[in-house]
Amino acid sequence: MTHTLIIHSSARKTGSVTRDLSRTLAETLGGTVTERDLADGIALIDEPWIGANFAGDAATDADHARLAGSEELVAELEAADTIVIGLPIYNFSVPAALKAWVDQVARARRTFRYTETGPEGLLTGKKAYLVVASGGVPVDSPVDFATPYMRHLLGFIGISDVTVIGADAAMVRGDAARAEAEAAIAALAPAKAA
Repeated sequence: MTHTLIIHSSARKTGSVTRDLSRTLAETLGGTVTERDLADGIALIDEPWIGANFAGDAATDADHARLAGSEELVAELEAADTIVIGLPIYNFSVPAALKAWVDQVARARRTFRYTETGPEGLLTGKKAYLVVASGGVPVDSPVDFATPYMRHLLGFIGISDVTVIGADAAMVRGDAARAEAEAAIAALAPAKAA
């Protein structure tokens, strides 16, 4: 049985396109689902956190306590086979809460490492979906800094199998934007046995 982790990053609790589509996608894929709602709050990294992160074998109990939230977020990624990230485009980029999540999970020696040939992601063998919604920014257009950033970040930590489902430019395309995303999700439904 597969395990899907949904990362909700929309500040909107109701009426959020990415929340609705992310849940629909998880239901379509089947299996168990864990949801992480970044709108409920996520800590920003600071100087003591950075010190704790790089303490290595010299880490104190206080260092471990500072990293406990990060460890919980990384453990969610490790436990999941599939990651669904609800990605509303805010001012051409990712919501601040999603950037805070990135800072908590992109950790040297934990989710990636540096080698003689360059960085190597450690969260391999997973599938990710970016469920992107925007009012006016087309996905992967020159002014979309959110989708390429998240695609790169996921690859950096080892998740290179990334599919984008877009409900983009909705203020321009109207209901067609969401309908296209819903059709893309429906096409992912496992074939039913006859």
